[in-house]
Amino acid sequence: MTSREKILANIKANQPDLRPLPEQYTFVSTFPDLTKQFIDVLTFVGGRALVVPDYAAIRADLQAQYPNLKSVATTIPELADLADRTMTVSDPHELADLNLAIIEGPIAVAENAAIWVDEQQLPQRVAPMITQYLVIVIRQSTLVPNMHDAYKQLKVDTTGFGTFICGPSKTADIEQSLVIGAHGARSLTVYLLP
Repeated sequence: MTSREKILANIKANQPDLRPLPEQYTFVSTFPDLTKQFIDVLTFVGGRALVVPDYAAIRADLQAQYPNLKSVATTIPELADLADRTMTVSDPHELADLNLAIIEGPIAVAENAAIWVDEQQLPQRVAPMITQYLVIVIRQSTLVPNMHDAYKQLKVDTTGFGTFICGPSKTADIEQSLVIGAHGARSLTVYLLP
């Protein structure tokens, strides 16, 4: 018997007893206020969140935050008047100078402030990563406590692409200095509608 065979035989002879698989594969998270939890986490990771009553409040805040900004695109019909371009292009390189993208998020997670977006919200997958500033509009009623709850609702096979976005792009790889806007959007603002 070679050394290798001895090692493998010892490993095989010393296996732990089989244990039944857990019946519960998901975790339960309870937060007293999902909206507050979402806002706290998003703020902590460098994002900005505002609870607003309607699209008029979103429009007013965007006009104050980004006065005279050009190259703005949205997929939200209620905010279409703010856009001067479209995200529906044949070549994603055409979005290279996109300054502000305004999209919707169908599901948001309170525990980590992640927002699901898929091809129903994104004509081009690159849009939330290549834009200078990203705005996502969500409904408070779509907030779920944790990722397990989000995946229960997602239908990942109905669209060709989907991803969770949490906060603006950032890195602290070099000298542990946090840089926001390193690889993608320089800022993320989330508006929470009722």
